[in-house]
Amino acid sequence: MTDHIMTNQTMTDDIVINRITTNQITALLSEMNLSSIDDAYQYCLAKGVDSKALVMETQPIAFDSAAEAYTIGTALALYRAASSAEEAANIIGEGLQAFTKEGSVAKQRQVGLGHGALAARLLNEKSQCFAFLAGHESFAAAEGAIKIALNVNKSRQSPLKVILNGLGKDAAYLISRINGFTYVRTQFDYDTNELKEVSRRAFSTGPRGDILCYGADDVREGVAIMHTAGVDVSITGNSTNPTRFQHPVAGIYKSECIRTGHPYFSVASGGGTGRTLHPDNVAAGPASYGMTDTMGRMHADAQFAGSSSVPSHVAMMGFIGMGNNPMVGATVALAVTVDQILNR
Repeated sequence: MTDHIMTNQTMTDDIVINRITTNQITALLSEMNLSSIDDAYQYCLAKGVDSKALVMETQPIAFDSAAEAYTIGTALALYRAASSAEEAANIIGEGLQAFTKEGSVAKQRQVGLGHGALAARLLNEKSQCFAFLAGHESFAAAEGAIKIALNVNKSRQSPLKVILNGLGKDAAYLISRINGFTYVRTQFDYDTNELKEVSRRAFSTGPRGDILCYGADDVREGVAIMHTAGVDVSITGNSTNPTRFQHPVAGIYKSECIRTGHPYFSVASGGGTGRTLHPDNVAAGPASYGMTDTMGRMHADAQFAGSSSVPSHVAMMGFIGMGNNPMVGATVALAVTVDQILNR
């Protein structure tokens, strides 16, 4: 009997959540005088943007919800006639935010707006270097980096430098070779705190080859890489090394940037009620921040919800089904496309 009641309650909650979400989407559609997501997609196509195709080519395992959310955001940016790619990115973020479910982690953190704000920062000329501060075992960082590299400089006066900074030199070499990046081998002197570049090897030419991929032996070298590259904006991952590398590097670099007056916008990807480290998430359930989530809150100017790479886990947080790192690339790519259509 209890199970039956709980099931009915769950079904009721789902209906309420879906209704609230639908209302958010309907409000944006009404602004554009459109009646459905398909209408929004046709509107995008008529303007020369295949929003769904761009999303799926960025991360082929993304869910339909991701394509739909980006379609709403792109249509909205086109309808409002965004004056720049930076403005388009923030408007796309409004479309993404409409897909966050009421009461969810994603809704509370305004993750959709956060993705728009992050992409806007990458399109702003004041940002000169963006780092995927992620474990190299996650190919989502590569997916996001590739999409950014192929698109971001189309709407910038000065090129944005994109780097990957993760734990392990062998891993950095492999991901560079597979994706056509430039592998930068460094050596950190623990006596003098100096970072030396030993060698670099480009595995392709063009935008992919311009992406620099670093591998660090530990946190100290990782922080030194951030300083050497002059990172202005970064996004962490929540892979197998969150407590050993990504969050400590971002936190330490943040404190050192504050002391030196260097502007640094830190984004923590991941965390929430699913991908946390035991045992604290077991007893408290959804109320628990979890260790990786807590570490992200210590340094982040913006914090996303769910996995850097796994669509289903981002969806579990009450958002769309797409990894956070690929989402960065998709937001930038669509914002640039909108800018080119409207302002070129």
